[in-house]
Amino acid sequence: MTVEKVDATVADFGAHFERLFASPEAAADGKVRLLLFLADREPGSSLTWCPDCNVAEPVIYERLEALPPGRDAVLLRAYVGDKPAWRDPAHPWRVDPRFALRVVPTLIRWEGGAAAARLGDDEAHLKDKVDALLGLGAGGN
Repeated sequence: MTVEKVDATVADFGAHFERLFASPEAAADGKVRLLLFLADREPGSSLTWCPDCNVAEPVIYERLEALPPGRDAVLLRAYVGDKPAWRDPAHPWRVDPRFALRVVPTLIRWEGGAAAARLGDDEAHLKDKVDALLGLGAGGN
């Protein structure tokens, strides 16, 4: 099991998304495709300005490590910006119908060109919910 983690901002998200999620190569490689929308990190810190993101992020990474051997994943971490940018109702990921973001963190499993499953701020920190989104069994594998 390998997890390819790629970081994106609003400015460079489109190119990363096209390469990792929308290309013919991406559609054929069989990897689990995940989008994780997060708040930006605070300057000089490993933490974001969003407490829910700080709680959910380590749980998501831990559960990704539980993917069975041979089940690879791509995780595109999309940073929404600072708090004022995120609170703007016209934020690009709020108005994009593919994502229709309302909260951070939001974890999306992407299949067949669309969101197949989604966890918001009230669920993204719950191991059983993350496991279900990843397709892990009740035992974690």
